[in-house]
Formats: sequence, structure tokens, C-alpha cells
Amino acid sequence: MTPDWFVSLSAFFIGLALGSFLNVVIARLPRGESIVRPRSRCPRCKEPIAPRDNIPVLSFLLLRGRCRHCRKKIPWRYPLVELTAGILLVLLVSRAEHPGLLVAHAAFLLALVAVAWIDLDTRTIPDVVTIPGVGVGLAASLFGPPGFLAALIGAVAGGASLWLVGAAYEKTTGVPGMGGGDVKLAAMMGAFLGTGGVFISIFLASLAGSVFGVALIAKGHGSRRTAIPFGTFLAPAAVVFLLFGDSLLSWYRSLVP
Repeated sequence: MTPDWFVSLSAFFIGLALGSFLNVVIARLPRGESIVRPRSRCPRCKEPIAPRDNIPVLSFLLLRGRCRHCRKKIPWRYPLVELTAGILLVLLVSRAEHPGLLVAHAAFLLALVAVAWIDLDTRTIPDVVTIPGVGVGLAASLFGPPGFLAALIGAVAGGASLWLVGAAYEKTTGVPGMGGGDVKLAAMMGAFLGTGGVFISIFLASLAGSVFGVALIAKGHGSRRTAIPFGTFLAPAAVVFLLFGDSLLSWYRSLVP
């Protein structure tokens, strides 16, 4: 039997490698550039960051955070994205109750990381991530929770709920509400998490977004009409529910008399 530490270590390094690819996706997908070629490059001098940069976080440490060509500092988000991917895969394999869903759930988690950063950068969420993600979630539901019917209802409920909120907000204020990318992201979340999961995730994202908005207003950097990248809050909320949803629900039930 494979030791748990070996499984976790393998998941971590696989996550680092996939995180490197996520950095390419985050940087290039919104600009319509190829995510296959050329290889990972320094965003400033456009040269490879290091001779072996398939896991740039290691190069980041060896080169003390600087490109080997131009010696400019490598943006901190590059190693952060890779470390995030590695840690998420370790958490996934350590908490997985349905091994048959590991690959689909890993793809879901990595897609959420990409979505969070892309929305933060561009205020857009690419359809090429979310629409196929709905299909993957529905397909995965054939082999485990939440089940196909629950996944289908979750996808419809998640997308429809955000669409209705956005439409109501726009009708009331005259300001565009929820973007189409957020609606499709919620549909993808519902396909993986089911109705209860997507609604709890939306609630957590709304709570975090509200706190963020209040903080912006308090610092004089925004107003009640300031748009925030909601996908940047939805994605982490979905990550939390996928990995810790059972614990959250158990804690909530313990509070109910």
C-alpha cells in the first residue's frame, strides 16, 4: 500500500507543475494567445525565466525571485499560483472520499484558481473554462456525489439565481448587475457541488465581497456602485465548500438546537 506521505508529496509536485500551466492560462487566455507555445517566459524580457522552468516556483527560489536574463523581479503571483495549486491537490487527496472523482475535482479546483485570477485582472471569466466545466461536472456526477439529477438542478439553480439577482439589480438601479461570466461560473459550481453547495458558496462569496466592498468604501477607494470582480470571491468559496463542505455543514448543524 502506498504511504500517505508519498501520495501527498506526489500530489504537491503535480500541483506545482500544473500551477505553472495555470500561470500561462491566466496570462494568455484573456488576450487570446496560445497557451501551448511558446514556453513560460518572463513577463518583462519575454525570455525563459530559468533553464528548467516547468516548475518556476523552484526557479524562483534558486534565482532569489529574479529572472536569469533581465534580473528583474519575478512577480510574486507566479510562485503563489503554483503553491496554491500544490496545496489544493494535497488537501484534495487527503480528504477525498470518492477516489473516482479525484481527476474531475482536481480539474475543478485548478479551473477555479484560474478563474479567480483572470477575473481579478480583467473583470471577465472565459467561457472556454466555465462552459466545458459544466459538462465535466455533470459527467463526473454520474460516478459520485452529488448525482446527475442533483448536479443538473444545481447547475440550473446556480446560474439562474445569479442571473435573477443581476437582472433585479439592473432594473432597480439602472446599473448593470451580475455579469454573464459569473452566471456561467455559478452553473459550473452547481454542476460539481449541487444545489445546496452552490447556494452556500454564493452566500460565502457574497459575505466576503460585502466585507471587501465596505473596506474599499472605508478607505475612500470606492462607493456603493463600485463593481467588484465577483468571480474572484465565488471561486474561493467553491474551493472551500468542495474541500470542507461536510465540516462546515456539521458545524452549522451543531449550532441548531
